[in-house]
Amino acid sequence: MASVELAKLAAAIERHTTADGAFDMAVPGLLLFRASAPSDHNADVYEPSLCVVAQGAKEVLLAGETYRYDPAHSLLVSVNLPVASRVVEASPGRPCLVARISLDPAMVGEILADDMATPRPGPSVRGIAASPVEPLLLDAVTRFVSLLDRPRDIGPLAPLALREITYRVLDGPQGMRLRQIASAGALAQRIARAIRWLNDHFADALRVDALAKHVGLSPSAFHLHFKGVTALSPLQYQKRRRLQEARRLMLGEGIDAAEAAFRVGYESPSQFGREYRRMFGTSPRRDVTGLKIEAHPTT
Repeated sequence: MASVELAKLAAAIERHTTADGAFDMAVPGLLLFRASAPSDHNADVYEPSLCVVAQGAKEVLLAGETYRYDPAHSLLVSVNLPVASRVVEASPGRPCLVARISLDPAMVGEILADDMATPRPGPSVRGIAASPVEPLLLDAVTRFVSLLDRPRDIGPLAPLALREITYRVLDGPQGMRLRQIASAGALAQRIARAIRWLNDHFADALRVDALAKHVGLSPSAFHLHFKGVTALSPLQYQKRRRLQEARRLMLGEGIDAAEAAFRVGYESPSQFGREYRRMFGTSPRRDVTGLKIEAHPTT
């Protein structure tokens, strides 16, 4: 049964991705990804989402931890995380095909309030996990993606399909990760608030004690649980977000390294260069030049 659903999902993704890349779809909250070859690690920020692979395989690296997802395993991300991702299985004949569905914390809260018991307080858990794909969840995802074939159905049916997917995740083996993020007062929910603040203010000076107070935790508890959810310290998280945004600015807007460093909060261009090399393995100029060549190879 799973193989039949996967074949349906793969066919639907292929119909709506005519080239390699990541594409936002007409169905709200749906992104489709296609790759015809394995890739190197690419820096990215994964938002709260469910990633289901119909064909091929990908992996995500977070602070030395590796999470592989493939047709047998979905990836659940419950908070914004700065990661490195790569395609590990793909070919022109069998491209890697992925559906990513954004998960809305507000909808999670509604479902918990309406249909499920509030989770018991407990230790914070990592905001990312790979687990076996449940048949009911796979079926719901396939129907969600297949709405692209019936544009008139998207408006009335997409919210219902997304609610079903969210419910299936909450009711599945990794549901606790999502429940804690949406449960008022839970440790993981407080860390999720801090993460949202960091993503909105990563260019600002970070006072960890003030941020801990903002979410109602002592500095020591804040450090402990922040690392429990993200595998990073708050300062490491901010640094990764700054460097990833600087890379995006240089590549997407064509600004130089000094301007990018200033925009993301660095006061010292030399410090920016050192930390950029440590994260990406080369200088900002060489890195961006290489990325541009990869994107537009000469023929």
